[in-house]
Amino acid sequence: MTKSASVALALACVFASAVLAHHEPASLGTVSLAQAVRAGGTTLSPGTYEVRLTGEHAKPLPGQSEEAVQVIEFLQNGTVVARDAAEVMPTATAQVGTSGGANTRLRVERLKGDEFVRLSTNRNEERYLIHLAVAP
Repeated sequence: MTKSASVALALACVFASAVLAHHEPASLGTVSLAQAVRAGGTTLSPGTYEVRLTGEHAKPLPGQSEEAVQVIEFLQNGTVVARDAAEVMPTATAQVGTSGGANTRLRVERLKGDEFVRLSTNRNEERYLIHLAVAP
């Protein structure tokens, strides 16, 4: 491979990773869970956790954009205890349902039937939804 082709390939890789890395690693906040839930196959006991964006994107469902699913981590005492995914949606100009407007605090909601818990927050004009199954 020629030197100019190698440089072009390296620049293309850097540009592609910058385009795909729209979401930077950052904290979404702290959440207190009143009951045990399952996150990424791991049971989280009741307690307080920091929820952090990793900057990685999970494989989207058909019809979703490449940035529709963000990988998140749950930390307790500074240690990652579970990884899962959050749905990422642009926030609407008007509040809808429990969207909460500019609320940046993590909100915990028990969903109908008490089989799931939804964590939601808004950050940088995007809404993050995390659905966790209630642990038996």
